[in-house]
Amino acid sequence: MAYIPKSVRQRVAELARHRCGYCLTPQRLSGAQMHIEHIVPIALGGASDEDNLWLACAWCNSFKGAQECGFDSQTGETVSLFNPRIQLWRDHFRWSADGVEIIGLTPIGRATVIALQMNNEFIVAARRQWAVAGWHPPED
Repeated sequence: MAYIPKSVRQRVAELARHRCGYCLTPQRLSGAQMHIEHIVPIALGGASDEDNLWLACAWCNSFKGAQECGFDSQTGETVSLFNPRIQLWRDHFRWSADGVEIIGLTPIGRATVIALQMNNEFIVAARRQWAVAGWHPPED
C-alpha cells in the first residue's frame, strides 16, 4: 500500500466532507473507518497524488478494487466509473423514493452502482434504519 501523509489524508477527508464519494455515507454513520481511495487504481497506473485520492467507505472501496470502468446494462457500453473528485453526484445518481437505494441516472451512474454494488443487501438494510432515524438520505 502506498504511503499517504497524514496531512494529505486529512485534506482529502475534509474535501470529501467526511463521507464516501460514491454512496455519500457519512463517517459518523459508517461503523468503519473511511478509506483513502485511489480513483485510478495503483494497479492500473494511478498515483498516490492528492488529485487521484478521495474518501470511500469500506463497502464501496472493497467492491471497486482495481476497477476503473464498468458495464452499463441499459446501453451495453463499458464506461468509466464515477469520479467523485471531478463529477457531481447529483448529475449521475439520485435516491429512491424511500431514500435507501441509489439509482444511476447516466451510463456512468448505472455502471458505478453495479460495479460497486452500491445497493447490496447489507448497506440497504443499514440505510433503511438510518432513514427511520431521520439520518438518511444525505444531501448532495
